[in-house]
This record gives sequence, C-alpha cells and structure tokens, in this order.
Amino acid sequence: MESALARASRLAARRYGDDVVCSWGDGRQLSFAALDAVADEVAAWMEHRGVGTGDVVLLAMPSIPEYMVAYVATQKVGAVAAGVNARLSLPERERLSELADPRLVVATADLVPNGLGAGTEVVEVSPAAEAPSMLRRARLAGEAPTGREVAPSDPAVIVFTSGTTGLPKGAVFGHRQLTAIAAADAGGHHLRASTMVSTSLALLGFMTKFESYLEQACSMLLLAEWHARDALRLTAEHRLSTIGGIPTQVALMLRLPDFGRYDLSSLKRIVLGGAPAPPALVREARERFGVPVLVRYSCTEAGIGLGTSETDPPEDAEVSVGRPRRGVELTIRDEELRPLGVGETGEVCLRSEAVMLGYYQNAAASAAVFTDDGAVRTGDLGWVDEDGRLRLVGRSKDMYIRGGYNVFPVEVERVLLNHPGVAEVAVVPRTDDVMGEIGVAVVVPRDAGGPPTLDEIRAFAQGGLARFKLPEDVVIVDELPRTVGEKIDRGALHALVASRRPAAPDTGGA
Repeated sequence: MESALARASRLAARRYGDDVVCSWGDGRQLSFAALDAVADEVAAWMEHRGVGTGDVVLLAMPSIPEYMVAYVATQKVGAVAAGVNARLSLPERERLSELADPRLVVATADLVPNGLGAGTEVVEVSPAAEAPSMLRRARLAGEAPTGREVAPSDPAVIVFTSGTTGLPKGAVFGHRQLTAIAAADAGGHHLRASTMVSTSLALLGFMTKFESYLEQACSMLLLAEWHARDALRLTAEHRLSTIGGIPTQVALMLRLPDFGRYDLSSLKRIVLGGAPAPPALVREARERFGVPVLVRYSCTEAGIGLGTSETDPPEDAEVSVGRPRRGVELTIRDEELRPLGVGETGEVCLRSEAVMLGYYQNAAASAAVFTDDGAVRTGDLGWVDEDGRLRLVGRSKDMYIRGGYNVFPVEVERVLLNHPGVAEVAVVPRTDDVMGEIGVAVVVPRDAGGPPTLDEIRAFAQGGLARFKLPEDVVIVDELPRTVGEKIDRGALHALVASRRPAAPDTGGA
C-alpha cells in the first residue's frame, strides 16, 4: 500500500491545487500542489541517495514549510520521520539524534546535531521565500519517487516525549495508526478551516494529524515565535476560523488591554489542548471571543483520546475533558489495573487503533506503558461521571499526601483559578516535618503590583476545598516555567518551592 500521508498529499494537490496549505513570514504562501510537487522531487533525491523503507530521517527545523515538504517526502519513500523540537538545547537535540540513529538529517544550519554516525548524511536547509527555492540541495528536478509500498504496521513517525519525568522516549506510530487518527479526526475537523500553528511541528498534534489537515484542506499560518498580541492581530488579518493552542495562550490573549479592538468575526471555534483548561478561562473565552470552546485530551503514546464537540453542552468543556472520541475506549483502573466504576478515581487508560506501536528501541519502557489488553497507561488520574465525561484530578506522580490525606494539585488549581487576582497557578508539594507534605501555590498574579496574599487565597478557596487541601504557602512569579512542549515544568517548580522557607499561616491544625 502507499503510505497514508503520501496519498493524502497527492490527492490534496489534485483536489485543492493552488489553494494555500500554509503561509508564513510576510505573506508568503505554499499551495497544496506545490507542496506535493516539491515533496516528489525531494523524495526522488532521497531514493537516489538510498533512503528507503525503515530508514530514519531526522527533521530538525523550526516551523517552516520545508519541514512539511521533507516530512511528506519521507513518507513517499517509506522512511520514518522523526521530528526534533527546535526549542531544545544542543545536548537535548544530540540525545534525540543518538536515540534515533538517523540515516539522513534535514536541518537548518543552527540545529544540525553533533556526533552523527559515519553513515548519516546531512542536508542543511536555508529557509526559502518560495517553492522553487525550497530544499534546493535535496531535489531532483522534474523527478518523482518510484512509489514505495508500505505495510500498515510499518513505522512511519517517531514522536519524542517531553521527558519531564525522565529521559525522552520515541513513540513510534505506524501507517495504520496515522490512518486511524485521520479517520477519528474526520468528524472533528472542518473542511477548509484555517488556523495558526503556534507550537513545534515536531509535536504529536502535527506529526500524527497532517494527513487529516491535507484531507480537509486546512490552511495553516506558521509562526516563528508566538506572542499574544501578534496572535490576535494575525487572527484578524488572516481571517482565521480556528484558534488552537494551550490554555495559557488563550489566557494571555484575553489579558491584553486592547483585546476588543481586533475584528475576530471570522472565528468559528477555539480548541484547547496540552493541559487542563480552567473553567473560568473556558467561560471567559466563550463569552469574549463569542465562539464555542472545545477541549482535547490525550497523551503522546495514545495518539488520540477524548474531547468535547460543538454540539455538546457548553459546561462539558468547563468541568471535564469530554468523552472518548470515535474508536477510543476509556477505562479507569486501580493500582492493580482492574477497571473501576463510575465516580471512582484511578489511572486513565486509553485503547484504540491509534495507540503507538511502542517506544523506539526501548522494549522495557514499552511493556511498562501498556496494559495486558493493549491500553496505554496515561499516568493521569481521573474519574468518569454519570454523563460519561472524564474529570481529571492530576498526574499519579503529582499527587501528594498531607497528614495522611491524598491531595491532587489539579483539583486545587481549578478552584484557585477562579480567584480574581490569579492569572495562572500551579500547586506543588514541599516536605514538611509535621504533615509530611504541604501544598505550595505558585501564582502568576493578574496585577503584579498587588498580588493576592496567602491568607486571601486560603479564605477564597475554603468554600470549595477541604481544609487539608488548602495551600500553606504562596510563591509569586512573573510566569510559570514550561517545557519546550509548552507543559508546566513540575520539576522546576519543585526546585523553586524547595528553596524557600515555608510561611507560617494559621492552618488550625490538620
């Protein structure tokens, strides 16, 4: 069979032709037809250099059209595309390169890793202004690849995990998984939608969903860097239909004092993923943007997971991460991996045709992340309500125990985010001689000149939280530390709060 992405690119070129698949910089554009034509010439060059089925092609570029072209080209020759986030440090990029052991590296000059094997070829990319100049060093003009046959179970993509809890691992997805993800997205994507790509193309969202973007004629605006004001301005200027990103990005847009001056009438929806969306933020975004706010939930290893739709009650996106998407089986399991019932808290497990094949060259880690019946253990804790919605309570490794009681940071954060003086918050534990562990709220205030005090935060939250869940110290910061995958860096937060002497609030005992 032809690889799914190669087929999607070819059909999109035929169906949508000169329509724009991506735009970047100062208005430059790449069409569906040009994407496929350039990818053909690059694939022909790869084939001529001996790159083929099973070979790993490492893509180390910022969010530029050349990344898309090289990705499609790898699929046309049956190779395996492994994306490297451009925001990683050189040592981090080198670790991923060593793990992938690529046959070919396609990278901008500043992102070429050191220490490559003797058999690795490197193509240095200079970002081009238009299609005829793209990847000029790696094209055979007017040529096309012979068309490699691939099996559904053949590896197609490696998506590296963030490594927030250890060394990064490479989640491998085969052609079958990419097809399953595209099928699930068919009901969630919108024909000829337009959106802004504000995160790395190397992350799960793009690497596993590019096929469905091509099938649905989605037009993407590529950003070199994301800034709230630029995002609003470009949304208005390009008449984008969808804002997609992490909750923090939407929160920063809403905090702009001149938010109301932008014409956002082209917007149809906001899609939030990557982290739980605070209820107050979902409500504010829905009211001020004037469009439905949808949430998505998954993990790298699962491929697809849960979400809300435009036909769901608005409150679903406020209190939950929705219901399983088409073809996804959700179970909540105890420590022995036995299924739990409605309302019982346990580990979230996801099973579908989209789950990864396993971690690249890491059989032990692969065995540990799967249940006996093939579900992926997400490491997240949650419970399913009577309406079938998943309510997250935190990461299994984030839970702490205060005086014998379990405390889940996400539950506390959801309450604190409703405080009028709190823009962002993360709760992490700190060792305590009496209670074992206590909670510390790391707060980004709405007003830097008048941040909320610990007593104010505790007084506000005591109506919605048990006393043992209330934070017992507060740390004020300008911004929360984040990983290159835009997730909150819990390790950095632990180091921050551990370095501080604890406050001494009147907690009234245990």
